[in-house]
Parts: sequence; structure tokens; C-alpha cells
Amino acid sequence: MTHPHRVRDIAVQAGLSPATVDRVLHDRPGVRASTVAQVHRAVAELDRQQTQLSVDGRTVIVDVVVDAPRRFSEAVRAALEAELPSLRPAVVRSRFTLTEAAPPAEIVQHLARVVSRGSHGVVLKAPDTPEVNDAVARVQRAGIPVVTLVTDLPASARLAYVGIDNRAAGATAAYLVGQWLAPGDAAAVLVIRGDSAFRGEDEREMGFRGTLRGSGTGRPIVELVHRSGDDDTLRRSVEAALDQHPAIGAVYSMYAFGGNAAVLDAFASRGRHCRVFITHDLDAEHREMLLAGRISAVLHHDLREDLRRCCQLVMQARGALPGQPVTVSSAIQVVTPHNVPPARL
Repeated sequence: MTHPHRVRDIAVQAGLSPATVDRVLHDRPGVRASTVAQVHRAVAELDRQQTQLSVDGRTVIVDVVVDAPRRFSEAVRAALEAELPSLRPAVVRSRFTLTEAAPPAEIVQHLARVVSRGSHGVVLKAPDTPEVNDAVARVQRAGIPVVTLVTDLPASARLAYVGIDNRAAGATAAYLVGQWLAPGDAAAVLVIRGDSAFRGEDEREMGFRGTLRGSGTGRPIVELVHRSGDDDTLRRSVEAALDQHPAIGAVYSMYAFGGNAAVLDAFASRGRHCRVFITHDLDAEHREMLLAGRISAVLHHDLREDLRRCCQLVMQARGALPGQPVTVSSAIQVVTPHNVPPARL
């Protein structure tokens, strides 16, 4: 296995001993396949973070543990690695544990491994369950600060939350739907969300429902819970909802970073027009759909800025930056076809 990295750097990145890494690199027997894969992942991460290895300064290792559809997890990885060279005064290196629809017990195991191998901080996106909250408490007791990303765990011992005010985001979506549907248009709204264990989506839905109910229009809501990242399954689910509810004419999709093209394909397959379509996060696909006029607006927050803030909170907790770590909500940008910002990644 050829690579330009020191065994010590690979060992830190993988959370293994230098002796174990050396055995893997020299193809010696007696090493589990999972350990070999762990070393290979560490080398790949170091390849992407090569600029961080040549900078002198205090090194801060941040573990990123994210349970989300693959497209969002990869967006988190890309956003953080794009920000790493600008993070100072410490040299920040990241390790990633990315899962999709993992049971809470698996996430608990990943957090336990972070404690066993050591870390300077954790950035966590996970469902709000008692098991995960207890695991966060154990990580904090081990002296490792935990920062939640995008969806909060407010009952846990986490250090701070970084992300938008999700209830305000849902309320904003309801306001836009109400403004853009013509007076007298009795269209129902299809609300698409993921796993109900994520508090962020719970809060978005509460904000949306409360604001729509307060508008006095009596506009009906049809909820669709989509737990997998499979576009074909999502399309079929939307087609079934359209067949069952002929009044659906608008969509609020919390299913960000992919999947919304499948929703519009379902409308097209039924010969239906979606008059208002609101979703989250301005990725490349949503940028293209906005510019083509296929969706109405994207409620966006800068993921790179959020991850920079996560790392700064960890550095503050470690004394590498001045100030006390506090939660500060990210700005919500309403992006329409007329104000699409230039791509950053």
C-alpha cells in the first residue's frame, strides 16, 4: 500500500496503534478485515486533507458522526474538508463515521469507539433518542465536547447546536406557500419528511403546520414519511399519495440533498402540476431545478459556514480559541430562481 503519510499520522487518523497500522501497511497476517478497512479509510482521509499535514501548529482531531442519506453525508464531508485549510490557529483534522438509517444502538457504538480511541471533539447528527442522549453524556464525561449539527439533541449534555432554527424554517415554508398559491386555490400541501426520530424535522413540521393553521385558510396537509434514500421508492410513494389525494397541488419537502426530482417525476407521471414547491439546501441538483423553474424556492443555510462554526466551538472548548462556546442559529436564506448564489463547492 503506497502512500506519502507517516505511520504516526495514519495511526492518529484511524484511532489505532502505530504497530497495528504498520502490520496493515506491510500486509502482515493476523489483522481483522475491519481493521484493514479502517486503515485504508484513514489514508484516504489524509489524502484529502494533505494540506493540513504540512502546517505547523496544535493539531485538533474532530470526529464527524453523521446518520443521514448518503448524499447529505457526502456534502458534509466535502464542506468540512473545504473549510479545513482556513481554520486557525489550530490545525484541524477530521475523521468521518457516516451511516444511513442506522439503529440508535449502532450510533451508540460509534460514539463509544470515539471515546476509546480519543478525540478532541465530536460533530454529531443523530436521532433524538434516549440511547443516543445517554451516549452523548458519556462522551462529554470523557472530556470530549459534542456539537450537534443540523438537528439538535436539546435534552442531551451536548456542548452546543449549530444549524438553522428548524421551527422558523418550517414557518417560513408555510408563509411562502400561502403567499404563492392564488387566492381561492384550495390545493392541499404534500409534506415530505424523513425519519420521525430526528428532532429537526419534527420542528420543521411543527412550524409549518402551526403557521399554515394560523393563516385561517383551512388548507389540508398530506404527510409522507420517507425513510430510505431510494428515489424509486420515493417516486412510487408520491404517486400513491397523488392517487389518493387529488387536491395535492403544492409540496414542502424536507427531503434535502436529492430525491426531489423523483417527487416531480411522480407529478409528471400522473399529469399533475405542482404549483408551489419548497425544499431545503442548495445543492447542485436544487440549483439546476431552481434555474429551470421546476421548484419555487430553497430554504438554504451555508453548510461550510456551519461546519466551520462546529470546529471553532471545539477549539473554544479546548482553549485554542478565546470565548465561551454558545449556540448561535444559522441564517436562513430564501433562494429563488432570481437570487441563486454562485456555487462554493
